[in-house]
Amino acid sequence: MLINSFLKYLSFEKKSSPHTVAAYLVDLRAFENFCKDHLEITNVTEIDYVHIRSWIVSLSEKDNSHRSINRKISALKSFYKYLLKIHEVDKSPLTQHQSLKIGKKVIVPFSEKEIVAVINSFLGDDFKSIRNKLVVELLYSTGMRRSELINLSASSIDLSNKTIRILGKRNKERIVPLLDSIIESIERYQLERGKISTNSNHFFITSKGNKIYETLVYRIINDYFSKISSKTKNSPHVIRHSFATHLLNQGADLNSVKELLGHASLASTQVYTHNSLEKIKQVYNQTHPRSHKSD
Repeated sequence: MLINSFLKYLSFEKKSSPHTVAAYLVDLRAFENFCKDHLEITNVTEIDYVHIRSWIVSLSEKDNSHRSINRKISALKSFYKYLLKIHEVDKSPLTQHQSLKIGKKVIVPFSEKEIVAVINSFLGDDFKSIRNKLVVELLYSTGMRRSELINLSASSIDLSNKTIRILGKRNKERIVPLLDSIIESIERYQLERGKISTNSNHFFITSKGNKIYETLVYRIINDYFSKISSKTKNSPHVIRHSFATHLLNQGADLNSVKELLGHASLASTQVYTHNSLEKIKQVYNQTHPRSHKSD
């Protein structure tokens, strides 16, 4: 009863998305069933933190990741915050709870050879092949995010100055130079785009003239890179990571890469230096005069 009331509150007052409401329903029902089956508690207002700890242990034993457990506890926190609001409980049992630590994901970038191999694999001269190749080339040559690529306007490209205008997070605009090799691909795409009837002002469109969408961009990257790379994760973000890593490996300074990526601070950019540091160590060990001498 209280769970249903909470879900209505999320939908109609908080205006939460149907996806969020559905996810909360699954997590809260799972917790409710655990309390009934394992703790013999049927009233959620009688829950203490020790009961929630038992659920966390149970989830962990079932190999739920810390990220997944934290998401479920977040749903529970919101639920008890609501129960406080409607005076069903005097205190949330999660007041002292601290989220489980999540290990940082290490993103392995594509190698330069893999990027080149994928670009060279585009042999078709139809609209989709030309568009898909340019999607890969632009992501790799500019380091832009998937959302930034999708929202590029047709007027974002300045071929005379060989630049592209990218609108990033918080509507922060940045100008990124375009390589000569990309100019040719852009012109080829623009020619084919002009043959499609469309009212869209977006640069990248589907063959039906609509703005491209997130799953399409992901599918393009995954389909082509899965044929070349053995990596389990093939996504636009890995290309962005590769862009930054390859620039740093070639000696680009961190501030320049920060500006190209559209980061607000260097702290955001430094996540890309891990792989570059490995490269630096390799070069150092191969070239430093003392590295081949024994003490």
